[in-house]
Amino acid sequence: MEQAKVYYSDLRCQPGKNLLNKLEKLIRTAGIGEIDFDHKLVAIKMHFGEPGNLAFLRPNYAKVVADVVKSLGGVPFLTDCNTLYPGRRKNALEHLDAAFENGFSPLSTGCQVIIGDGLRGNDDVEVPVEGAEHITTAKIGKAIMEADVIISLSHFKGHEQTGFGGAIKNLGMGCGSRRGKMEQHAQGKPVVNQKHCVGCRKCSAQCAHDAISYGEDRKASIDQNKCVGCGRCIAVCNADAIHAGYDAAMEELSCRMAEYAKAVVDGRPQFHISLVIDVSPYCDCHGENDLPILPDVGMFASFDAVALDQACADACLRQAPIPGSALDEQMHQPGFCDHHDHFINSMPETDWKVCLAHCEKIGVGTRAYELIEVK
Repeated sequence: MEQAKVYYSDLRCQPGKNLLNKLEKLIRTAGIGEIDFDHKLVAIKMHFGEPGNLAFLRPNYAKVVADVVKSLGGVPFLTDCNTLYPGRRKNALEHLDAAFENGFSPLSTGCQVIIGDGLRGNDDVEVPVEGAEHITTAKIGKAIMEADVIISLSHFKGHEQTGFGGAIKNLGMGCGSRRGKMEQHAQGKPVVNQKHCVGCRKCSAQCAHDAISYGEDRKASIDQNKCVGCGRCIAVCNADAIHAGYDAAMEELSCRMAEYAKAVVDGRPQFHISLVIDVSPYCDCHGENDLPILPDVGMFASFDAVALDQACADACLRQAPIPGSALDEQMHQPGFCDHHDHFINSMPETDWKVCLAHCEKIGVGTRAYELIEVK
């Protein structure tokens, strides 16, 4: 496979120019105008941030992308799918409230905000993935799959399970419905924490396989032999008493995420943007953010999501850790083993290279790239 082109702009601005001007110039120079946007519905996939977290991308950046799409004749919308875990984004109503609270609205971004997998995270499409080794079909938010064009706008940062979160995580994990997220994260089926169960029976009303029963104490339990792992019970539990089973090994999680990303981008126009700023050690799904582990680097864009992630990672590896950050503290622990990789040093149980290698293997993109600076 030939090298992909990845375009890069630093964060320096001369008087009279700003970062929003630079972002627009970057994506236009990178070739976003080569896509036929005429009257096309365009999903701009991003993360709206868990309330309390302040490291997520500001809505100003989303507006730049939406305005460029509209200038090219497209009809954009911002989108994300509901979370599997408890929080402020586990159903569409709370998710929209969280997005608006963090500044994402039609007024601030110039386009609508749509939750891709519906009210309770059950509105998805099963998408076959050619070459997949770990899944049969990917369960992707229906609104995302119905779009004509997919654009990822990612905050590049650390992640406690995948090493970092970039374009592939934004597409693969982020576009999965609740049952899709469960398929990526867990090898086990849902289980009930009976201490939290309130006996409302909403879960059994959603179960099409009669897998949920109740004891004399009105607490639910799930028959693992009857359960098919669809995750609908998780979606309707307002007490957060039902959760996915034991976690998949991190390497397998990375491979499943790569296969989900392929389901999202295969066979339709795509464009990818990542901002390497506020490189927090954890995902924006946290309701807080720590001191960045690395200095701000810049903005990147490409038609190839794999090359984009590789370029962003390489740029990060050239930086020095920020003193006093979680990464710096980790590196000064007794017995520290230096992996010569900031993301693995930050989260030693992870290996981000596994995901990109699997992406390359199944044809999502290439890790080989030419970096082109845009002044």
